Amino acid sequence: MSKTLNRRDFIKTSSATAVGVATIASGITLTTFAANANENPVTNAKRWGMLIDTNKLTEVEIDGMVSACQQENGWGGEVHSTGDQKPTWVKKLKVKDKATGRITSLPLMCQHCEEPPCVDVCPTNASMKREDGIVLVDKHLCIGCRYCMMACPYDARSFVHEDLTDQREHMPRGKGTVESCTLCVHRVDKGETPACAASVNSDAVIFGDLYDATSKINQTLKKVQSTQIRADLNLNTGVRYSGI
Repeated sequence: MSKTLNRRDFIKTSSATAVGVATIASGITLTTFAANANENPVTNAKRWGMLIDTNKLTEVEIDGMVSACQQENGWGGEVHSTGDQKPTWVKKLKVKDKATGRITSLPLMCQHCEEPPCVDVCPTNASMKREDGIVLVDKHLCIGCRYCMMACPYDARSFVHEDLTDQREHMPRGKGTVESCTLCVHRVDKGETPACAASVNSDAVIFGDLYDATSKINQTLKKVQSTQIRADLNLNTGVRYSGI
């Protein structure tokens, strides 16, 4: 998916309002991805984040990030009758600067806010934020009301309209539920990098612990100018951008 949007206005909120009936396939819940407390406990001592340098990231690499996410989490290739709510865990945007005409391409996914609006409006606690900052949707609690979609200022969530097949065991999905980027929590809990970041063979995408002064992402953010999309909302996003 690729769009060209005005740089100032390129984030739009969802207008979905209908309430659906959730039908989740059998499987483990996302809450079970919290690592064993004796091995790798999830605590607020960490804050996982991602830095995306749009000056270094090529369009081919952005396409690769989308493809890697699709393959890892099993959301690609579905045909939706509504057309306007296909899965969009990560999407490719083109942002145009009105003054200069410069067009910048970037990947946009859930920004994993410290103060996530999606969590605030969820009536069942299906939308949740882990202690380490990763924002998730528990599909077994989601009732498909889509309040979180309306609350998200990044248009980062999508609704599953169709029956699903060939799901990944580590990433349960379900018709009538809402879903979004999980930062590949199943990989992070094993000490691995999210699939999208791992697909980029350069420093254009850096993933790590924002709180760790020795981490590459922490050290890089101290040196380069970075931006939070819609910083005016004071959500303190875990995903940061440079070059826009």
